[in-house]
Amino acid sequence: MAGNRLRGTVVAALCAGYFLVLLDVTVVNVALPRIGRDLGADGAGTAWVVDGYTVPLAALLLAAGTLGDRIGHRRVVLLGLAGFGTASAVCATAPVIGVLIAARALAGVAAALMLPGTLALLVRCARDDAGRNRLVGLWAAVGGAALPAGPVLGGVLVEFAGWRSVFWLAVPVTALAVLPVLRLDHDEPYGTAASVNWLAAVLLVGALTLLVTAVLQAATAPLLATGSAAAAAAALVIFRRVDRRADRRLLPVPARARRPLGSATLAAGLMNLRALGGLFLLTQLLQDRQRLSPLAAGLITLPAMLPLPLLGRPAGRLVTRIGVWRGCAAGAGVAAAGMAGTAAVVGSAAEPLRPAGYLTLCGCLAGWGCGLGLLTPAVVAAALRAVPEAPGLASGASNTARQTGGALGIALFAAVAGPSFAPDFAVRTAVLFAVGAVVLGSVALVACCQK
Repeated sequence: MAGNRLRGTVVAALCAGYFLVLLDVTVVNVALPRIGRDLGADGAGTAWVVDGYTVPLAALLLAAGTLGDRIGHRRVVLLGLAGFGTASAVCATAPVIGVLIAARALAGVAAALMLPGTLALLVRCARDDAGRNRLVGLWAAVGGAALPAGPVLGGVLVEFAGWRSVFWLAVPVTALAVLPVLRLDHDEPYGTAASVNWLAAVLLVGALTLLVTAVLQAATAPLLATGSAAAAAAALVIFRRVDRRADRRLLPVPARARRPLGSATLAAGLMNLRALGGLFLLTQLLQDRQRLSPLAAGLITLPAMLPLPLLGRPAGRLVTRIGVWRGCAAGAGVAAAGMAGTAAVVGSAAEPLRPAGYLTLCGCLAGWGCGLGLLTPAVVAAALRAVPEAPGLASGASNTARQTGGALGIALFAAVAGPSFAPDFAVRTAVLFAVGAVVLGSVALVACCQK
């Protein structure tokens, strides 16, 4: 490394890239009502604006990590930054909803390339173990800050500069981030890395895309939904066979670890399914039914996301003290209570809410967020405990499950709630929040039975 100044700019660039990857999951939600009106998109179209990004991100994370091991993470991160900036520019200038969704898919591919490599390159900037731990902590803190920043930053941008500014934001940031990464020494690939199983990766993307399509089209196009579901099932069967025969599997889980890792990833997937699906509907409810501005909607949803970075270290200490599965149970239980309270408030949101109603909603969302803030480190710790000899595998499985759960949650919530202008939209949204509370309560009960 050339010196402290270069090291500092590289760290800033890598953290900025990671921040953008996670920010794009939530920042767009506040803009969806405006996007729908301007581009003439229905509920399924706006859902694809989010899922077009999360589907390839979820499905390609594992393959991207392997690619970085094989050809060098510097090259992969540079490719990801360039692709992300280009895709964001296309999103910002998209004339129709189809172009926007296609560009979001390209951004999701680029994000998958960036995410594993940012951490791998960041570790190279450390001089010793203590420095490495500090940089990993910084990386995690930046990622945690991206989630609460999304609704507020999105609200500000949409309110004062229009929804296209949400996508323009990434263009200068990625351009500036490329420069210090280019100055990094060329990293050597790991000689033992096997070929990337691209066929399995493509099958996984296809299966998840078809599954989301089946969910979104179930009510309006049952024939298309049935065909998509059948094709998704076939793609998953083929994926399993292809992956098992490959030299390097996308997810090589030892037999003894399948049950505990499966439990941890299932909890992680359900957590994001409820969180991102709920946030997707809540921003529409607040803007389209309660007639709030994008900024006001972003501020009201902030309590649901803010506890995640704030509770990271305290939750980690608590999980260490009481155990990972008790931590999962406690987090899921608190989140279930917050979601149940949110359901009660949302159920009365067919009429304009009074100030006391908004305060109650913020309190319920804060409870929901606190539960997620405790549940998140607990499920990650549970995954790491399942395969302590392979932390990369555990982290990859957990991240893939969370992104997959988020993609399916948005599709499921959008399909069941219907369009925001429907008379029963608030009631359907409330029912979904109530069911979510039951699901998280069940997760808490199951976690109590785990060892």
